[in-house]
Amino acid sequence: MQKIRNIAIIAHVDHGKTTLVDKMLLAGKLFRDDKTELDQFLDSNDLERERGITILAKNVSINYKDYKINIIDTPGHADFGGEVERVLNMADGVLLLVDAFEGPMPQTRFVLQKAIALGLKPVVVINKVDKPNCRPEEVQEMVFDLMFSLDATEDQLDFATIYGSAKQGWMSDDWKKPSDNILPLLDAIIEHIPEPKIIEGNPQMQITSLDYSNYVGRIAVGRVHRGELREGMDIVLCKRDGSIVKSRIKELNVFEGLGRTKTAFVQSGDICAIIGIEGFDIGDTISDPENPEPLDPIAIDEPTMSMLFTINDSPFFGKDGKYVTSRHIYERLMRELDKNLALRVESSGSADSWIVYGRGVLHLSILIETMRREGYELQVGQPKVIIKEKEGLKLEPVEQLTVNLPEESASRIIDMVTKRKGEMQTMERKNDRIHLEFIIPSRGIIGLSNQVLTASAGEAIMAHRFLEYQVWKGEIEKRQNGSIIAMETGNAFAYALDKLQDRGRFFIEPQTDVYAGQIVGEHTKEGDLVVNVTKSKKLTNVRASGSDDKAHLSPPIVFSLEQALEYIKEDEYVELTPLAIRLRKITLDENERKRQRLKG
Repeated sequence: MQKIRNIAIIAHVDHGKTTLVDKMLLAGKLFRDDKTELDQFLDSNDLERERGITILAKNVSINYKDYKINIIDTPGHADFGGEVERVLNMADGVLLLVDAFEGPMPQTRFVLQKAIALGLKPVVVINKVDKPNCRPEEVQEMVFDLMFSLDATEDQLDFATIYGSAKQGWMSDDWKKPSDNILPLLDAIIEHIPEPKIIEGNPQMQITSLDYSNYVGRIAVGRVHRGELREGMDIVLCKRDGSIVKSRIKELNVFEGLGRTKTAFVQSGDICAIIGIEGFDIGDTISDPENPEPLDPIAIDEPTMSMLFTINDSPFFGKDGKYVTSRHIYERLMRELDKNLALRVESSGSADSWIVYGRGVLHLSILIETMRREGYELQVGQPKVIIKEKEGLKLEPVEQLTVNLPEESASRIIDMVTKRKGEMQTMERKNDRIHLEFIIPSRGIIGLSNQVLTASAGEAIMAHRFLEYQVWKGEIEKRQNGSIIAMETGNAFAYALDKLQDRGRFFIEPQTDVYAGQIVGEHTKEGDLVVNVTKSKKLTNVRASGSDDKAHLSPPIVFSLEQALEYIKEDEYVELTPLAIRLRKITLDENERKRQRLKG
């Protein structure tokens, strides 16, 4: 039996987790030294690289001193809780990575709480000790206090702490004595993380993740809980609904470095990939045909947000995208359900629209952005929080919001959050910055991040995590300004935009194709305004002095996908194609909109 350590890495967004794993892979001699300048190995998805966040959990392994260390990279955002809960089931211990200046953040707490509840042993890594004004000792105390407040056991509280800088590639027991490699961290993993217990008996393995190959189809990934699995062995799948399906293992793989290698058998404690099983879901148990015993299913947090997805029926449909029909979108959503545990899809009663439930705006927007890049065209409605009824009371999800920002912008941010029904819990000063904590309804967070960044000149660091359902907090003031809507389909002229600038701010630039009913700007007042942006200048043969002034246009506002989702009102859609993000009214015809207003 090979000596094995299974560890998951927990960290807040941007605390250096993926960089650290890359350095561990280098230390495990997976790459030649001349390849150290390689881009990140783990965040290989385009979206992950652009945003600098981990979205999908990944498995890699390194060999060090006769030990095999299986490393599981977990996402830091609470929106990807579905990913986190699955992968922690595969680990025996966790590396808790914390920034030496910021200390533990709310999203760290979210994953750590799950790890402590599962009884995993932590090793704390205090990263970025090379930063100016860092405070490693204080941060170590903060980690201890956090774990104590999460009801950690004495064994878990007796954790080892390693200090260092993943970027510079060193780790050490003492932050004042830098070393020249990260081997002290690997030694600490071998010493402090328990080895998986070998449990004899009938084989049992829970499928916690899946992979896909065009050649062999879906591949089940998980950790062998008990006994051993062999190639060609007959097994049964114990499903969530209690049914049992017979199957056979065609091929077994174990993780080696960044890839997988074929093996004849795996024993309890190792993480493996099984090829040849059909019709499995995440959370199913692979068991012995003679004596099937399912393991407890994985508990997943409930979704808190829903959005309407529908086909693109705008006048510009099918211009950019490859997949535009309702069948294409439906099949893609069904494929996503296979691996995205926290997602739910329901029919909305019409053949070409669905209600998609997720853990937050980020969770849903990553799915939309991925589909858009794959060549899909679709339209999505305004994000809505899921409201529950209990004993005649209306309940809504609330979140814990933390904002770290410069002192001068604190009063503006507090005012902004309290207007959205946020209640301030704590306010502390930390090294010339203010640390604020609020309890706020999930609806209040939609659209908040843009305003907070604007009010703090980009200085604020904001994070939030789902807490619980509480009694409805009352109405929240929404965007008051109306929309500027295009009257006709055509090409927008600089002349027309120039003449309309005093009416509001525009989202389009000259020479953009627009259609009737498209939202082209934000009105300065309440109520929508319909304008003709396709009007060209009437030419005469009389030259008048002063009439040939050039158009002076302000730059248009360009929305990212999240900003567009947060901006729209109930009667508006975001239209998404591989090349464009447009805002539009659900009803494109102005006369029809008037009739609906009169009825309403």
